[in-house]
Order: sequence, then structure tokens, then C-alpha cells
Amino acid sequence: MPPERPVATFRFYEELNDFLPAASRKRDIAVPIDRSRPVKDAIESVGVPHPEVDLVLVDGVSVGFDHALRGGERVAVYPMFERLDVGALQRLRPRALRDPRFIADANLGKLARHLRMAGFDVLFDARAGDAAIAACSAASRRTILTRDKGLLRRRGVERGYYVRADAADVQLAEVIAALQLETAMRPFTRCRECNAPLEDLARDGLPATVPRAIVAMYDAFRRCPVCGRVYWPGSHYARMTRLLERARDAQERQSR
Repeated sequence: MPPERPVATFRFYEELNDFLPAASRKRDIAVPIDRSRPVKDAIESVGVPHPEVDLVLVDGVSVGFDHALRGGERVAVYPMFERLDVGALQRLRPRALRDPRFIADANLGKLARHLRMAGFDVLFDARAGDAAIAACSAASRRTILTRDKGLLRRRGVERGYYVRADAADVQLAEVIAALQLETAMRPFTRCRECNAPLEDLARDGLPATVPRAIVAMYDAFRRCPVCGRVYWPGSHYARMTRLLERARDAQERQSR
């Protein structure tokens, strides 16, 4: 009779449970350990992408992803900490960028445009594959936003966030709250379509395509230097303002 395979007892906390089957959430689960398995490999074997993990404790000791498991350990796995002092522990996610920058996958085009309207630098190309997104993220230190768990499990991916919500408006609030972006918001400073920073535009510089009624109604205009789109505080501006306010309110409620 072959010997039993060694196992380690894992417990995943908070939103990391979103990646687990219902029967494995918020409880101890046994994970097979073969040939001194790295803790990162064991975590991803149950479906949790490593960029979502910020802290791993093995028998109460903070360890890195390369820590080798041999069986019999108790492993606690935590998501990002924003409000607790864990400075003395070995955090596994890179520190947040002072100027957050993102790259969104093909499923998040509307979210990318919403985040741009909030003032964030977000690359988006519906034709880009996982390899290209991962390479761009590594080269330019951009955080990947995705609905594809497999993308976050790719080798070399360090910064990433799996978006849970389906609707773009809700996704915006989720990302701002989860990544603590409220103070970094700079609404209406980027083009929704091109991602380029907008330039102030005087009335006498407005193109003829802007309706005369709009010119007479508003004083503030901005233009995208890449695509030439002109923005003014009309009905779309009002809707986006409400959307951003709801996202900010959601973040503030979570921080209490």
C-alpha cells in the first residue's frame, strides 16, 4: 500500500475566498505537498492567484513565496492589508505606486474608460493577449486589472487585481475601494478614449465641430491632444461626477 501523501493545512482569509469552491471557503483545507513544494505553487494549486496575496504565515512565521513546504504545516494566507500595521512582516505584494498605473484586459474596456475619467493612466487594447499584457505590466510596472484568473497566475506577473463585479459602474467603485485609490483620483483630466492627459482649451480655440449652443452655454473646455476630442461639463460630465462620487462614498464606507 503506497504511503499517504503529505499535506499542509491552509486557511485563506477575506476576499481570497472568492477564488475557492464554496465547500473550501473560510475553513481549513488540506493541500497535497510533494517534493518540498513552494508555498506559491501550493496557493495557486487551489485557484488563488499569487498577485492577490500579501502575506503568508507558515506556523505563525511570515515567509516568502519560495518557502518550501514539506507537509504538516499550518499555512495562513491573507490578501492586501491597507489599515493594519504589518510592517514587521514579510509582505509579498509590491508596495503601491505613488502614481497608480494600470493595464486592463479585453473584458474591461468600459472600466478602463471609467478609470480614465477618474484621472488614472489605464492602457487598454481589446486585441492584446495575456502574454502581451503580462509583459507590459512587468516592463512598465502597471497593475493588471482582469476578469481572467489565469492571467494573474502567469509567471512574472507581480501586480494584479481580479475584478469581481460584472457591471462597469460597480467595478469602478470596487477597484477604487479595493486598491485605496480615492485620494489619487483626478477626475476629468484624461481622455476616456485615448488615455492622454487633457489640455485646457480657450473658447477661441474651439473647433467648428463644437455646436454654437454648447460654446454659449459653457466656459470650461478641454481637448485631447491625441484624438482631438473636446470635453465640456455637460450631461455626461454630470453623470460621471455622480458615478465618481458613488465610488468615493463606497471607499469611505469600507474604510470606517
